[in-house]
Amino acid sequence: MQKADRAATISEVAALAGVSPGTASKALNGRGALRPETRQRVQAAAEQLGFVANAAARSLQAGRTYTVGMITTDSIGRFSIPLLIGAEDALGAGQVSVFLCDARDDPIREQYYLRTLLGRQVDGIIVTGRRTQARPPIGAAVPVPVVYAFISSADPRDCSVVPDEADGARRAVEHLLAVGRRRIAHVTGPEHHHSATIRADATLKSIATAGLEPAAPVLFGEWSEAWGRQAAGILLSTGAEVDAVFCGSDQIARGLAETFQEAGRSIPGDVALVGFDNWDIMVDGCRPALTSIDMDLEGIGRTAAELLLAAINGNPAHGRHALPGRLIPRASTAVTSKNL
Repeated sequence: MQKADRAATISEVAALAGVSPGTASKALNGRGALRPETRQRVQAAAEQLGFVANAAARSLQAGRTYTVGMITTDSIGRFSIPLLIGAEDALGAGQVSVFLCDARDDPIREQYYLRTLLGRQVDGIIVTGRRTQARPPIGAAVPVPVVYAFISSADPRDCSVVPDEADGARRAVEHLLAVGRRRIAHVTGPEHHHSATIRADATLKSIATAGLEPAAPVLFGEWSEAWGRQAAGILLSTGAEVDAVFCGSDQIARGLAETFQEAGRSIPGDVALVGFDNWDIMVDGCRPALTSIDMDLEGIGRTAAELLLAAINGNPAHGRHALPGRLIPRASTAVTSKNL
């Protein structure tokens, strides 16, 4: 066994594995055309000896720092933390570290972090935020690959990985139809907000495709529980015959659920309810538990990191890449005897 006061060397790893130091280096750095059993034998020897690769030497050999920057405007981490987790999952296999920088919606701070990351010679940058609409490119002639995640770049030549929000809305409507609902209303966020309009348009198209009319005009408001309560009051006061509501966010759905039930409308008995985001705080806190559309933020982060690695290795994928989400069914859309 290696003595505790001295680090193992690559020569010692090679000797234990029965290969040359050059072969051991290639096996540990993922280079060269080696047999899988050779790589496994070298890795096992490195683990046995507690060998830690010299990051500086590895960087000099490969011309890389094995670091990636992530710049976000999502200060509370609602979207950036799951994206970061997904990115780290993809980058960790290559022993790539991530520097997370919070620009706080401040263009000056964003440019400061961009300069800082480039000064640290990162291999690439992921740009993200809390909204999905297109934003201007982070900089002109950035010398390393850049991938936009969750948000997108206004330049179609840039690589952007975004959730397919229209697909999510279609899944919500199709689910409500599948559980027997036919009078579907839609309540969502601000009309000027990209996500609200995308989700609303897809909702109306899906309802029309089923040969139906919406149970009420689309209600645009805020991304909040307070707006959900207000919207429920509007639907109740107009006497709209509603047996389902698809909400543009989980916050809206939770507020709507409270007001409907206070007015004597049971969920899902009288009104089935679907939210959007699958935010655990909201879907678990709603009573009953809320069916919701999950945008798979970790999957978006993984895909963005994989595309960034490909670009770093000379294989960029330009354009916008929209990833489908999934519907997570819960009690708020459960089939009841009333709907059979």
